[in-house]
Amino acid sequence: MSTSNSIDTQGNIFGIALNYKSLYETLKQQFNEKPYVKEPVKPVLFIKTPNTRNQSGQAVIKRAGEILQAGPAVGIVIGKSTSRVKKSDANAHIAGYVVINELSLPEESYYRPAIKAKCQDGFCVLGNAVAKDQVTDVDHLELRVYVNGELKQTGNTSDWIRSPEQIIEEISDYMPLSEGDIIITGTPLGRVNLQHGDVVRVEVDQLGAIENTITEEGV
Repeated sequence: MSTSNSIDTQGNIFGIALNYKSLYETLKQQFNEKPYVKEPVKPVLFIKTPNTRNQSGQAVIKRAGEILQAGPAVGIVIGKSTSRVKKSDANAHIAGYVVINELSLPEESYYRPAIKAKCQDGFCVLGNAVAKDQVTDVDHLELRVYVNGELKQTGNTSDWIRSPEQIIEEISDYMPLSEGDIIITGTPLGRVNLQHGDVVRVEVDQLGAIENTITEEGV
């Protein structure tokens, strides 16, 4: 695996919810009940604000009484400005990919991901970007979450609903993307709860790994 420090990853961080078929299927019935009575048609977007940026080796602070969950994910790194790009041309706008731990509180609504759940300090751990030509098949990467050395969650990008190219096409249709922006491609089914003192490691094939220790406020 070859990482590239020359890839700009300092832009906005966006995420899409519900991009894994296995997770979507578990929630499908809820989408057809009130108040929505309709399944989402477009990607459900959320944002990770600048204060969420974190890196491997740094502590993640958990507030007392709150449930913190790991969120293994692949991030798409935008390589050049992108507006109304077709799926067939979208790959040319990708600089690379990055392993991410998209930490979150439990989500009450996937239609409207909550700022409180997504945007607390340090809730987006980013690895080093890997150039796209170093990733042989982004649609078949395994994601793994270890807590204190024990494997707790797995997923595979073959379970994606939307490919990176489709995501870029749909988002750039109404919102320009800029060089350095990152799009989090969702998390697989089975988020793991984290406790004070836990060491959480997220690995993605070909993209590397990130590891952090959870620390509870006041402990």
